[in-house]
Amino acid sequence: MHAPDLPGKPDLTFRRLKKIIFVHGCFWHRHSRCAGASVPKNNAEFWQEKFRRNVARDKRTLRLLKSQGWDVLVLWQCQTKNYQNLKLLLEGFLDEGKSS
Repeated sequence: MHAPDLPGKPDLTFRRLKKIIFVHGCFWHRHSRCAGASVPKNNAEFWQEKFRRNVARDKRTLRLLKSQGWDVLVLWQCQTKNYQNLKLLLEGFLDEGKSS
């Protein structure tokens, strides 16, 4: 599952398909337009900088993996709550390109 040898240590790695899935927490990775991406009121400057670094690291990781030929899906924590939508999303991502 985890691939510690790849940038970002992906949560799920499908080497044969050359596909990677990250499951990002909405709070830590700043899912836009999501209630889970709130900012703590105490020490707000610290948190803003922490979140900025996390987002920048995530962008670098995605660019690097894509430049290495990986197809990457970022799955947000809030997306895991609706089983039917999650199933469709995962099936679509993992089945993509199989028939060729």
